[in-house]
Amino acid sequence: MAVRVLLLTQWFDPEPTFKGLVFARELVNRGFEVEVVTGFPNYPGGRIYPGFSMRLIKKEVIDGVRVTRLPLYPSHGQSGVGRVANYMSFAATSLLYGLFGAKRPDVIYAYHPPLTVGIAAVFIRFFRRVPVVYDIQDMWPDTLRATGMFSNEAALNVVSKVCNWVYRHVDQLVVLSPGFKRLLIEREVPEKKIEVIYNWCAEDQITASTYKIPDGFPNDSRFRVLFAGNIGKAQALDSVLDAAKILQLRGKTMVFVFLGGGVEVKRLEQRVNDEGLNNVVFLPAVSMAQVGNYLSSADALLVHLKKDPLFTITIPSKTQAYMAVGKPLLMGVDGDAADLVTHSGCGHIAQSQNPESLVEAVEKLMNATPAERNAMSEKGRDFYRANLSLRKGVDGFAVIFKRLARKRSQ
Repeated sequence: MAVRVLLLTQWFDPEPTFKGLVFARELVNRGFEVEVVTGFPNYPGGRIYPGFSMRLIKKEVIDGVRVTRLPLYPSHGQSGVGRVANYMSFAATSLLYGLFGAKRPDVIYAYHPPLTVGIAAVFIRFFRRVPVVYDIQDMWPDTLRATGMFSNEAALNVVSKVCNWVYRHVDQLVVLSPGFKRLLIEREVPEKKIEVIYNWCAEDQITASTYKIPDGFPNDSRFRVLFAGNIGKAQALDSVLDAAKILQLRGKTMVFVFLGGGVEVKRLEQRVNDEGLNNVVFLPAVSMAQVGNYLSSADALLVHLKKDPLFTITIPSKTQAYMAVGKPLLMGVDGDAADLVTHSGCGHIAQSQNPESLVEAVEKLMNATPAERNAMSEKGRDFYRANLSLRKGVDGFAVIFKRLARKRSQ
C-alpha cells in the first residue's frame, strides 16, 4: 500500500522553491501518494500570479501530484506587518484544511521557512496523530538577524523559543548542511532526530544548455568569472569589486560577470563607473531555463557571502547548480560550503570578504591548464551526482517517510 505524504509548504510552483513540483513528482514516481497543500502563488512579488484568482480552495493535479491551494494574504514587501499577515494567514488556512479537509496522511512533510508552517504542522500532528518531518532551509532566528530582515531582539527571542518548541514536537528534522546539524545539537536537539540531506538544483533546466554565448556575455578573449543570483547585502560583493580593481591594476585579462538583480545592483554599478573598472559586467536576471547557457559560457563560477557565523554553516543553493553544470568553482564562503569544494576538488576557495584571497584564487584558476580545469569540472559533476542530486536527496526522504509510516501503523 502506498505511503500517503502531505507536503505542507507555503511556496510551490510556479513560485521559486527548492522542494516544489520536482520533489513531489519524484515521490509519486517512486510509488508515494502525495498531496501538496500550499497557497495561491504570490512570491516574491507579493501579488497573485496571472492566471490565478484567490478563492476558498482550488484543487488540481499536476504531473500526477494532487495540489490543494488555500487562501492567504499576499504580501512580500518591506512591511513587516504585511509579511507576518502573509505567514499567519497561510498557517491558519492550512491548519484548518489539515485538520478537517485533508485525507489522513501517513506522514506530514513541512517546509521551513516560514516558522508558521511548522506551528501548523505540529497542531495537525497532535490532533490527527500523524508524524511530521520538518525540513529546515533557514536557521531562524539567525537568518533574520544576519540578513537584517528583523532586528528587534525581544521579537527574535520569541522566534527562538517558538523554533525550539517546534523542534521538540516534530518527529524528524532534516537540514541542508552538517553545520545546521551541529548548531541544533548545541541547542539541545537530540542528534538522532536530525538528518542531513543536501539540497539539489533544477537539474533539467540548469544542464539544458545550447552552449551558445548569450547576448551581452563577454567573449573568450578574457577569463570569465560568473556570479549568478541575488545581488544583495548578504552577498557582500564590494569585496569582489575590490578584487577586480587589484586584478585590473595587475593587467590580468579577466572579467567578473554579475548575472541577476537585487537591492545592491545600482550602487555597485555606480561604483564600477566611478572607479573605472573595465573588468566588471552586469547582466539582468534571466529565467531558470536560460541560466544554464550563462553558466556553461563562463570559465569559472563564483559563490560569495559576507563573513558571518551563520554563513559558515550554510551551503548557498547556487553551489549545487554550479557543480551540476560542470565548471570550476571559486568558493568565497567559509565553512561547510568551502568544505564541499575542498572534498570534491572542483575548484579553489577564498576567504569570505577577503579581496586578496579572492585574487589569489582567481589567479590559480587562470594559471591552471585547460586539462586541470576540465578535471575540476568533472570532479564537480561526479560529486554532485553522488551526493547532491535529486535522486540522492529523494532516496534520503523516502527512507524517512517509510520508516515513520511503519512506526505510525504499529
